[in-house]
Amino acid sequence: MRLPHYPARHGFRRLFATIGPSYTPQTVIEKVVQRYAVGLPGGKTVRSGDYVMIKPEHVMTHDNTGPVITKFNSIGATRIQDPRQPVFTLDHDVQNKSTKNLSKYASIEKFARKYGVDFYPAGRGIGHQVLVEEGYAFPHTLTVASDSHSNMYGGVGCVGTPIVRTDAAALWATGKTWWQVPRMVKVELKGHLSPGVTGKDVIVALCGSFNNDEVLNAAIEFTGDGVAALTVDDRLTIANMTTEWGALVGIFPVDDTLLQWYENVLTRLELRTFSSPTSSSIPLPPQHPRINRVRLDALRRNIISSDADAEYSSHLVFDLSTLVPHVSGPNSVKVSTPLPTLEESKIKIDKAYLVSCTNSRVSDIAAAASVMKGHHVAPGVEFYIAAASSAVQQESESLGDWETLILSGAKVLPAGCGPCIGLGTGLLEEGQTGISATNRNYKGRMGHPKAQAYLASYICGPTSLNPNVLPPTKPTYSISAAPSTAKSSAATNDPVLPGFPASFSGTLLFTPQDNLNTDGIYPGKYTYQDDITLERQAEVVMENYDPGFAELVRSLVTKPTAADPHGYNFGTGSSREQAATALKSAGIPVVIAGSFGDIFKRNAINNGLVCLECPDLVRDLTEKYAKGGVRGAGGKDGELTIDKGLCIEVGMVDGNIRIETSLGEHHVYTTRPVGTSVQELWVCGGLEGYILKEIQANS
Repeated sequence: MRLPHYPARHGFRRLFATIGPSYTPQTVIEKVVQRYAVGLPGGKTVRSGDYVMIKPEHVMTHDNTGPVITKFNSIGATRIQDPRQPVFTLDHDVQNKSTKNLSKYASIEKFARKYGVDFYPAGRGIGHQVLVEEGYAFPHTLTVASDSHSNMYGGVGCVGTPIVRTDAAALWATGKTWWQVPRMVKVELKGHLSPGVTGKDVIVALCGSFNNDEVLNAAIEFTGDGVAALTVDDRLTIANMTTEWGALVGIFPVDDTLLQWYENVLTRLELRTFSSPTSSSIPLPPQHPRINRVRLDALRRNIISSDADAEYSSHLVFDLSTLVPHVSGPNSVKVSTPLPTLEESKIKIDKAYLVSCTNSRVSDIAAAASVMKGHHVAPGVEFYIAAASSAVQQESESLGDWETLILSGAKVLPAGCGPCIGLGTGLLEEGQTGISATNRNYKGRMGHPKAQAYLASYICGPTSLNPNVLPPTKPTYSISAAPSTAKSSAATNDPVLPGFPASFSGTLLFTPQDNLNTDGIYPGKYTYQDDITLERQAEVVMENYDPGFAELVRSLVTKPTAADPHGYNFGTGSSREQAATALKSAGIPVVIAGSFGDIFKRNAINNGLVCLECPDLVRDLTEKYAKGGVRGAGGKDGELTIDKGLCIEVGMVDGNIRIETSLGEHHVYTTRPVGTSVQELWVCGGLEGYILKEIQANS
């Protein structure tokens, strides 16, 4: 049920971008956002922490285009504001040939044709790869996607950041959405990689070395002399997995390496026909609409970089020359082990994967082929390959690398996400162990929750490496916090708008777990069931974390659940909106955590689920009720979700969280109440309701 709309005089625009000094040094990310921000006050300089309205260059949706169409239609929109802005790429469930899925794909294509939107069908490739190949992700632009791995665009100097489905619908209808500029983190890469060490090893080691939320919800800028020696493919891999590291942006500089890469792309484009400068009988190929000489020359003339005195929240230094190949897991990107060390464990592998937008480009396939040439996949092992795009597969075929892998016994999958998202052929079964060149190894993501998943580069064994040229197994790194010169924001309490509750009260449930990801909250196997009801979402919520969670919440129906506290980085992972809607549908109006994954928080705000941070409450609940006084092992009685009969009242005016125990003890904690911007979205029933109000107001 949609709640009454708040009067239009409380406009959305005034909720964003507060006035700052006339000049402030900026990072390259802040400068790019400045270009794409709209409705800023005169002289406003965009800075970290600002809420701004943005009009991105492009917005990509994939298989989730179907639900976005539903949202677009439900809010009463009748036209796409700028048909050149959206891009549709079908890539997730491409192995599914059922009538239902084919009908869904056909309806998306029909919608694209109706509104003149660029459309890439199933088989063309993974959306992120397509956006890079086709120039939608281009240096010094801002391109968003309804997928968490849009960070990958930073590999070509594009500010790529994830949005959610409701944002995508808002962008289609208005061309704009809101964004809070993240805090800035500088990651300085020094030295050069040793032979056999790859970009995948860099990001796997970074995720394991800095695994205490150092870059959580941050925008990362990669700098240092080590950047120049990284290929663009390496940069794309690293930027892609900054998502797993916890960041919202991961951008590399526009340098000679990148510019030469684009020159090579232009050369390939010019060879699309047999035209010759000395003959006019065969016309030149048409100019690519986004990757062309005019645009590339303009880029060369206007390369932007961070100001020397730009502000960063922290500065990380990582010495590439000290790095050896690393493996992530099992079932966590925050655990990484040097390959020479892991080799001693002699872990039996059942399945191996060279798939995904992370490590399935031409150079990855070529390197894997060089390892497999003259060899065959080991008995009892299944090796799956899928190119990142049809263009990648075509080039790999022409080089002979694709054939080499097939002759070695590899099983071919279509260009698409497939096993990485837990869809289609080749998933991990119960008790199996897999090693993959993908980006995520969360429990249950690539198959059965009781399988073990490791991540590595395309080089999956020490026999392909020369230990004589590798450094010691422990990489060298450091971190320093930069002193902040920005004015701290006072924790003022905004008034409660009419229609927004003054407080929430009921039963408190506690899940003592950090980094509880969206796969744990809402399993991936339900994500693309577009007709799933909210009631069904409530039945499967938290299924991969605690199968008994939904039933526990239902048992409290006569005693409403007011808050569901968690550990830190709650909701990390993919951009699936259902992680928020499932919790809300289960009857949980407020989620409290030490910190949140930004995409989850965005989904929650857009759907009217209140999110509050209270580290003190999480600390005390952990000490008193978690097994061993630490998070990650459930409660003292072995339960994954703790219900000790605690009553909670969360004040939305004063920010006080009042806890009453079954023994009558009282405890009070403080959080910062949500501001009027979040309240207004809640009153409207979420961003979708707000956009409807805007459309009605402007009609």
